Amino acid sequence: MPVVTGPLVLGVDSGGSGLRVALADAAVPGRTETLTARVPVRTGPDGIDAGHMRELLLPMARGLLERSGHDGGDTVSAVVIGAAGMATLGDGLRAELPRALGDALGARTIGLAADAVTAYAGALGQAPGAVVAAGTGVIALGTDLTAWRRADGWGHLLGDCGSGAWIGRAGLEAALRAHDGRRGGSRPLLERMTAVLGPAQEVPSLLYPRTDRPAVLAAFAPEVAACAGADPVAAGILARAAEGIAESAAAVCPPAGAAPEGCRVSLTGGLFRMGDPLLVPLRAELTRLVPHAVEAPAAGDPLAGSLLLAGALATDTLRLPTHPTMLHVCDASGRNIRTAHDG
Repeated sequence: MPVVTGPLVLGVDSGGSGLRVALADAAVPGRTETLTARVPVRTGPDGIDAGHMRELLLPMARGLLERSGHDGGDTVSAVVIGAAGMATLGDGLRAELPRALGDALGARTIGLAADAVTAYAGALGQAPGAVVAAGTGVIALGTDLTAWRRADGWGHLLGDCGSGAWIGRAGLEAALRAHDGRRGGSRPLLERMTAVLGPAQEVPSLLYPRTDRPAVLAAFAPEVAACAGADPVAAGILARAAEGIAESAAAVCPPAGAAPEGCRVSLTGGLFRMGDPLLVPLRAELTRLVPHAVEAPAAGDPLAGSLLLAGALATDTLRLPTHPTMLHVCDASGRNIRTAHDG
């Protein structure tokens, strides 16, 4: 890392695949030092385990400071942690982490954000618009820079409409309908189910006992996409998935009056690697529901979003709205801090 010309900032991305931590100079945010731990932070009855987060994060942060030559009294001005489940399971983090980060790193400003917020910042920066993050599940987040609007993200039993789990479940249902001889069945999907999971009578016992059912369902979604070109039932499933995703995007897009140059919409996440079988109907549905939508490629990932937010906090240039659970900003004692956005 080059000589520091601005405050040091730390960005953190915590999710199901582990913990990623990046250190940067706020004046040169594109130059970073990064470490990854392939161990996800535990979640228990009280929410995200703040003690486990400290055990993983603080040694990684010190390691980054040492590796980049900033361990001689340099302190981190701002830290932003984006974590899956922060909005609903982050009470312990909000109560315990600020003081720990202040004591260990000298952090003066701490942002604790939902992973959807850091995904938004990574994709669109501090501009108004909407981001749809779709993989096993799906959630949409949008802002006109005065408040956040969220749609879906309710899990595979209550929502996640159009997600990988939703598509996979619909594909398996169509396969089982074909097996039974019921209307709406798909012989191609039945063949793929049998090849991937086994005979129809064995599928329930493979699925129902699993604690990772959403991931198992989502693993069948690419089979649906592969069949869509020649199978109208599979194509219909993806068309309905596109409707669900577009409805979530429409619910969070700033209105045309608040986005005179169009609502920038970024589609992020592994689900969209399906390509045209999903994207063609999705783009058509977005145009129908949100005529002022303008698709924008994501500029960066959630870790980049955490760093961008940390840099904005360190330089008092935050434009995205704060929120008690979506983007909580405080000092090392846990007291709320007014940001440039708050006025």
